[in-house]
Amino acid sequence: MQRRGRIAVIGVGNEFRRDDGVGWAVLDRLRERPLPPEAHLATCDGDPGRLIGLWEGARLAVVVDAAHAHPGTPGRVHRLELDAGLLDRPPTTSSHGLGLGEAVELARVLGLLPEHLVVYAVEGADSSLGTGLSPAVADAVAPLVEAVEGEIARSAAAATRGPS
Repeated sequence: MQRRGRIAVIGVGNEFRRDDGVGWAVLDRLRERPLPPEAHLATCDGDPGRLIGLWEGARLAVVVDAAHAHPGTPGRVHRLELDAGLLDRPPTTSSHGLGLGEAVELARVLGLLPEHLVVYAVEGADSSLGTGLSPAVADAVAPLVEAVEGEIARSAAAATRGPS
């Protein structure tokens, strides 16, 4: 999947761990929307190798993942952007053993970063076994869908204009 004009939108998590499924919920909603043909949607369990494979060669990668903060505010969204090969880190951690930061660092070392990477990390309330998002995290889904659509639209428009 190494097409340079591609936009990779990746929902990270586990839909059977309550709020950890927020990335998958956002992608479910995006699948119902008209998106440009260069936008490719995928879900991932957070494995760094799989993440790198999904965003490799992309012009833009947008990742939506659950995060844990201490203290936290369930439903609060952090937008992080790749800058010079380093991802700003919020006061949160991924709910996965190896986090997104490790995937970014590995991809940087291997030369496999997307041209641009945007991460939306959503603070969760409940990562216990089961399905369904907590009310605060569920309320964040629609605004996240809009935000991701905006990222896709800006990237598609910039690609149409070409280099400045």
